[in-house]
Amino acid sequence: MANGQLNGTDLGVYVGGTLVAYSTSATININHSPRTTTNKESNGFEEVMEGLRSWDVSVDALYAWLDPSGSAISNETLSEIFTGFIHTRASFTLTFGVTSSTTGDTKYTGTAWVTSASLTAPMEDTATFSVSFQGSGALTQTIA
Repeated sequence: MANGQLNGTDLGVYVGGTLVAYSTSATININHSPRTTTNKESNGFEEVMEGLRSWDVSVDALYAWLDPSGSAISNETLSEIFTGFIHTRASFTLTFGVTSSTTGDTKYTGTAWVTSASLTAPMEDTATFSVSFQGSGALTQTIA
């Protein structure tokens, strides 16, 4: 980690323990939705207290059926995500981050569902896909 900065290439999204294949970007959102406690004595200002927390992850990746050598892809592709989690409506363990054990490495893990998947096929350009995941329950942060 040069100058304390982390290279985004080192972070991955793992669906059921398997890396999403050919990922080009990934985002994790951790949210807190405070509940309103505004009342007539709030002098026209909104007042809030703790509320629900949630999290979601999205991934953009290159779309492929085979690796460059013509062999089956060993990581999760859109096809595996569709058949394994959308079609069956199954939840799974999702990990965002690194899976190494280098001191200071951080990862986030929790149970998730696939909420959407899309495939983009532009003319004379690389086909890509995007997948969105919704967390269910607690998100655990682990620091090696």
